[in-house]
Amino acid sequence: MPLDEAASRRAKIVEAVERDTGIDEAMVARLVHGFYDRVRADEVLAPIFNARIADWGPHLERMCDFWSSIALMTGRYHGQPMRMHAPLPVSGSHFDRWLDLFRETAAEICPPEAAAFFVSRAERIAESLELGIAGARGEMLRRGERLRPVELADGGE
Repeated sequence: MPLDEAASRRAKIVEAVERDTGIDEAMVARLVHGFYDRVRADEVLAPIFNARIADWGPHLERMCDFWSSIALMTGRYHGQPMRMHAPLPVSGSHFDRWLDLFRETAAEICPPEAAAFFVSRAERIAESLELGIAGARGEMLRRGERLRPVELADGGE
């Protein structure tokens, strides 16, 4: 497919997303900032994030780029999410909590159509990361099976 044809198709998709959901860059930023405010205050997720993120400004910018690329096909995100997440000491329950906070934030900040759009993508991303982390640990998850906790030096999760 020629580049101009691909660009035209992408523009039509983005136009439909914006029209049907109301998603724009400002909404992406509100969602990202609101979500990570919750993460930083959460007793389950805050320790994992705060142990790895010293300066939240660049992280929030990167996450705005990520979600802008997902929702509006901007192509601004150029990271490697699996490489960043594979070493994390997380389990299926961490992904459940992440999704709970994401759903709550999306429902609060976005109109229903936009919230549904974001949540459906977040669910797929969480599933992909959970499967990828399991694979990086040498585990093969069966359908319905969840990522097990990592045993830390002190025996905790």
